[in-house]
Amino acid sequence: MKRVSATVAVLLSAALFAGCSSTSATEKITDSNKGDIKRILWEHAGDLEGQNGYDKNIGTAGLLSGKSGDFIIAGGGANFPDEPVAKGGTKKHYPDVYVLKKEDGRLKQVNHTTLDYEIGYGSSITTDEGVYYIGGSPDEKEGDNVTLFTTDDKGKLNTKHIGDLPFTFSDGIAVKRDNKIYVGLGKQNGEPSNKIYEFNIENGEVKALEPIPGEKTRNQSVVQFLGDSIYVFSGGDKTAYTDGYKYDISKNSWSKVSNVKIEDEEISLLGAGSVKLNDEEMLVIGGFNKTVYDHAVKTMGELKDKELADFKEQYFGADPSELRWNKKILVYNATDDKWSSIGEVPFDAPCGEGLVLDGDNIYSINGEIKPGTRTNRTYVGTLVYK
Repeated sequence: MKRVSATVAVLLSAALFAGCSSTSATEKITDSNKGDIKRILWEHAGDLEGQNGYDKNIGTAGLLSGKSGDFIIAGGGANFPDEPVAKGGTKKHYPDVYVLKKEDGRLKQVNHTTLDYEIGYGSSITTDEGVYYIGGSPDEKEGDNVTLFTTDDKGKLNTKHIGDLPFTFSDGIAVKRDNKIYVGLGKQNGEPSNKIYEFNIENGEVKALEPIPGEKTRNQSVVQFLGDSIYVFSGGDKTAYTDGYKYDISKNSWSKVSNVKIEDEEISLLGAGSVKLNDEEMLVIGGFNKTVYDHAVKTMGELKDKELADFKEQYFGADPSELRWNKKILVYNATDDKWSSIGEVPFDAPCGEGLVLDGDNIYSINGEIKPGTRTNRTYVGTLVYK
């Protein structure tokens, strides 16, 4: 396999590229009076039980995730349960949804239910009303749904169909302000897009907004509402991006903000998870390595037959460390328009994880640690302030 660098044992097929997304946003914020976060102390928080029909949960990527009342909601997503993807394994989505509650520093399962359809790769928004889940289903009849997930005081899961988008949606972004959800990018009717829309929760009306600048296609970006603007960073398609933009709702216009950069290193957040810390800061975990990703996609497009098969075998057998996914815990400050790092995660960098903020705790649930390989681990981080 002379045309492939032995040090870059990675590859990202179209199927696996779509398998990492798990965009989440939140309207709730932490107490901004506590000061800046100094570091995060991580521990194992427990694992999800097997989906219905399975003895063990091997982990999924592209999860529904968020917080409703005192409970964490997580579920759906996809993995390769029967055969590894390198051997032609089929990706499977799940209808299973788990309701969890913090107890003695871990997440205790209080409910496990199944929906009438499978979900994965939609966008989750935590609000005071519950968790909105946008799109995200392999079932075309359900892939345009806007659904509100809530729990009662005992942890029973409830779902409410809010309305439908005029297209199926996955791998994109969604945030909420007042009675409107701003949704777009990702795949719309199965095609990568740079288009953004406003969905009115009260009447179901959808209005097209100004598309995001830059690349014409943008999958698996990170997004949060900071101040009165929507901030979108990174994502990718045939290459991984490191750029950033903010959207002014009142003017229906975009402007450039800082690229994702720490010192002299630009960092891709393709496939990463994010949470809103306060009205001016967001925290991000994960993301593909741009150099490795760009090289792999280019190489994959050049190789054929046995060379391509050998490359895949080498890639899928690689250790996660060879992929060099972003382990830095990043914080973006909108007021300063600047990125900083508060250390690294002490576990394999995940993409497509369920990332949920709950007061001074942050949960990283499952995700993908290399294309085709999920983790069944859930971690809890305790925020330590300066």
